[in-house]
Amino acid sequence: MAKSAPRIAIVGGGLGGLAAAALLQAEGYNVHVYEQAQVFTRLGAGIHLGPNLMKVLRRIGIADRVIETGASPNRWVSRKWDDGRVLLDHEIGEPAARRYGVPYMMVHRGDFHARLFDAVRPESISLGKRVVEIDPTGSVAKLGFEDGTKAEADIIIGADGVRSRMREVLLGPEEPQFSGQVAFRSVFPAALLGDYKMADCVKWWGEDRIFLVYYITRAHDEMFLVTASPEAEWPHPTSSVPGDLGELRAAFQGFHPEVQRIASLCPQATKWAMYDHEPFPLWSRGRIVLLGDACHPMLPFMGQGAAMAIEDAAMLTRCLKASPTDFEFAFQLYELNRKSRTASIQDESRKNVWLKETADPDWVFGYDVTEEPLIYPDKR
Repeated sequence: MAKSAPRIAIVGGGLGGLAAAALLQAEGYNVHVYEQAQVFTRLGAGIHLGPNLMKVLRRIGIADRVIETGASPNRWVSRKWDDGRVLLDHEIGEPAARRYGVPYMMVHRGDFHARLFDAVRPESISLGKRVVEIDPTGSVAKLGFEDGTKAEADIIIGADGVRSRMREVLLGPEEPQFSGQVAFRSVFPAALLGDYKMADCVKWWGEDRIFLVYYITRAHDEMFLVTASPEAEWPHPTSSVPGDLGELRAAFQGFHPEVQRIASLCPQATKWAMYDHEPFPLWSRGRIVLLGDACHPMLPFMGQGAAMAIEDAAMLTRCLKASPTDFEFAFQLYELNRKSRTASIQDESRKNVWLKETADPDWVFGYDVTEEPLIYPDKR
């Protein structure tokens, strides 16, 4: 990479932001990540890492470490909410690894975040940096932080999530749209289940709610429970609040006895609002470009939110390489190569039927963003 390579500021040190930093640094870019959190903690949530995401982790160089950390399930089992009848029993173990070249993984989100954090040079990450001022109009973009410090960059990547400050600069202020659904989440020791033997990943489907539980460690000693159910409004100023276990159990009253047992053993939970939005019309302008939930927030029913952010990071890196002297054209190329795929995933996620009764995941898992031929505009 030439000495004149642009300086890149990444606002947001989540999964997409760290993936972008790792990928761009590997290509020789001068990158700095600014994250508003004072410290990274092991947040209590599980996450699915499909083969499409694992292919990017292989490019970053952390796929093996993730495999050593998480659980690789043999099967995905979907069951009917009341009688437990199997709706789908889909192999996602060795057959998937052979088909796609990488395994399907389920891990603790905090453990996965730590692997990505380790892939970025430590001196290029600053914590406690909440952006309060942005000026992208000059010969360089300028950022001002709540602590009084400032930074400059040639390019700003907004990887700052569903409440994106960077998106607000491009499109104006807009509150996230509550979807009318909430989730209860809980991470707990598998030992709490006693002698109960459970499939690696099982999802019970109700008429208007779901109950999903799976292992998130290689040793199968930790589990993640997540639900979804309707709720008329979300009156809280934050995206999550402490969960009421009585409310969780009541929401799944009448479900299969196995669901009742797991819910009764759950020691604690957090309640989360689910947000959704139609695809935003603009992902970039001038020196600012967005990725992940900042430009295409989506419901979690395919387990592809993180994958889309990390695919974004890989495609943005490719486009900057393809147009090293014209970053605005690189951004145009990036949008052209990502909008259709992310819109399709958003739409499928809204339907909430992914791996319910049929399995045809090749269009998702078989995709390799690092190898997909670039689509160029008709006229450059």
